[in-house]
Amino acid sequence: MIQILFPLILGEMVLILILVFKTPLRKLVIMGLDKLKRGQAPIVLKAVGSTLFVFMLSTLYTVMQIHNRRRNTTDDAAAAGDGGGGGGELLTPTDQILAARHLLEASLMGFSLFLALMIDRLHHYIRELRIRRKNMEAIRKQNRIIENGNNGSQDEVKALGSELSGLKEKVTNLESELEEMTKEASDAEAHATALKKQSEGFLLEYDRLVEDNQNLRARLQSLDRR
Repeated sequence: MIQILFPLILGEMVLILILVFKTPLRKLVIMGLDKLKRGQAPIVLKAVGSTLFVFMLSTLYTVMQIHNRRRNTTDDAAAAGDGGGGGGELLTPTDQILAARHLLEASLMGFSLFLALMIDRLHHYIRELRIRRKNMEAIRKQNRIIENGNNGSQDEVKALGSELSGLKEKVTNLESELEEMTKEASDAEAHATALKKQSEGFLLEYDRLVEDNQNLRARLQSLDRR
């Protein structure tokens, strides 16, 4: 599972970086996401996300069972008195490795779900920005037409003037909304950078767990030989 989750997370991080920075690839990615959200694809993606979430909860439950097994062993040793030797106070090396591996898998699954949500929100905000920019361009064109070609009666001039003031107010509102959306996009970029650093920490932790696993296997083999 870990071998699948790491490429998945790296792919999601690459998609976030492409969506955050304005590059030629962003148009292709946005077009691909637009097509992906049509038809039956959203239902399939939701089903996959729900399955991954349930599997994450199951993995966390397994970790809890390992720790509960340690507690039960400790309680049995305490009930047995001094003859128990305190053998249940610590997890066995195998249990430690299993607990750490399951915890890492659950963390990676939660991280991948969070990145998927980030991709969905970034795509939504970028589409909203494009729609609002198109509306602003249309309003500005109408303003230019109104300002350049008003030769009618006074009533028409007054009506067009009131319409012009309303359009200007809309432009102001749209500009403020555009600034807010730009700020949210910058915040999302900063959050994506933080998530990248956290993923590097997960990679280092995975390498450490693999090294500990190898050392424990060597110790177990030496014990078997003895």
